Amino acid sequence: MLPLRRFPALPDAGLLVGRIVVGVIFVAHGWQKLTDQGHSAVAQSFEHLGIPMPGLAAVYGTWVELLGGIALIAGVLVPVAGVLIALDMAGAFWYVHMDKGLFSQEGGYEYVLVLGAVCLLFALTGGGRFSLDALLFERRRAGAPERESVSA
Repeated sequence: MLPLRRFPALPDAGLLVGRIVVGVIFVAHGWQKLTDQGHSAVAQSFEHLGIPMPGLAAVYGTWVELLGGIALIAGVLVPVAGVLIALDMAGAFWYVHMDKGLFSQEGGYEYVLVLGAVCLLFALTGGGRFSLDALLFERRRAGAPERESVSA
């Protein structure tokens, strides 16, 4: 097996692939909530599931999934998007899937657990070098003057 340091871009390429795949999943779910169902239908569904403040939760879930998915794909504000989506998945786990066991075919939590964990991974690692975050923040670092050390 070749060490990763011989191919330093591989972890960043992995983050890119993961961000795109997970981002597409969340864009699709957010878009479905927005267009197929609408906020009122999502809120009714959330109320039926016993989710507190179902109207606010519907707005949060719809827009965090849609905009957070776009942010993951583009690689912009990845830590923020990762945390917000992980919280969305924590809510789905707690209010919908927790009592149904692990397996998703039985309504269980394996799907939301994986998605939430991956988004938390993105929040903790960032988007990698193939992201808008890296492009924007590298420009800032490159343009920032270095501080001179002051000796006492």
